[in-house]
Amino acid sequence: MTSRRKFLRSALLVGAGTSLALTGCSPLDASQEAKSAGRITVGSKGFAESWIMGEMYAQALRELGYEIDLKTNVGSTNIIDTAMMSGQVDIYPEYTGVILQSLAGEDKLQETAEETYQEAKEYEASRGVTILNATPFENKNAVAVTKDFAQKHDLKTMEDLHKVGPFTYTTYPDNVTGQNGYEGIVEFYKLDEMKLKTLSIGLNYAALENGDVQAADVFTTDPQLLRSNFVVLEDTLNIFGFQNVVPVLRNDVADRVGPEVTETLNSIHALLTTEAIQALNGAVAINRLDPSQVARQFLVANNLIEE
Repeated sequence: MTSRRKFLRSALLVGAGTSLALTGCSPLDASQEAKSAGRITVGSKGFAESWIMGEMYAQALRELGYEIDLKTNVGSTNIIDTAMMSGQVDIYPEYTGVILQSLAGEDKLQETAEETYQEAKEYEASRGVTILNATPFENKNAVAVTKDFAQKHDLKTMEDLHKVGPFTYTTYPDNVTGQNGYEGIVEFYKLDEMKLKTLSIGLNYAALENGDVQAADVFTTDPQLLRSNFVVLEDTLNIFGFQNVVPVLRNDVADRVGPEVTETLNSIHALLTTEAIQALNGAVAINRLDPSQVARQFLVANNLIEE
């Protein structure tokens, strides 16, 4: 129990330290009257980071007086996007690169995070969707190996994997095809000797440590990467692009809610640095705290909701 409290406290301190620079933007200054705009449905995808951000959206908007329905674990990008476009979800957190790659079908690699954001914004606007401010952190795919394996083969970049010979790589079943997936890595980096073993999200680190696989698909905000026994290989070809998080909402939703909704969501996103989100993810994924509890304590610590 002590370690759980310590981990969560570290997450709150990260956010609280960041919030000191955000003077004059607390949603507590906004009107607390019930909103005639009515109910807002917030959605999230099927992993801890999305659950935490969905909880943050829901709790902060509820504090403003809106009636909130929270649909957790809606599904993959295409599923939750379909739900939003059909009116079953009003707002959810999405990744800028995912918008371009999975929804827009964009194959071209963007050179900067800002270019990725602007192209995602233009694409969403073309279909009646608004995106708000991006988080400082980005959560993108990466390839990790153990420190011992990296030292043995002198691995620093993904191109260095050519030195290894045959080896096994793991990713989750939905990430085999496409630019970010196994097939994309093989194609772009010419790693014809890289074999595939699919595992559910979260099982990749144990497989690395046990030697069941030699390389694994990871996310750059995984709390496990805070440990010193893993090395993330540099993506020299930038095939994983840029993946900052933005709130997405349909234009009809943006039109019927007050400006304090935009201000609140932007305030939340401004606080979410890489260090903060890794600590929050760790509180849920490693220390098994409830995402609603983690989100609430973060919002309270940063004066976004009242205790």
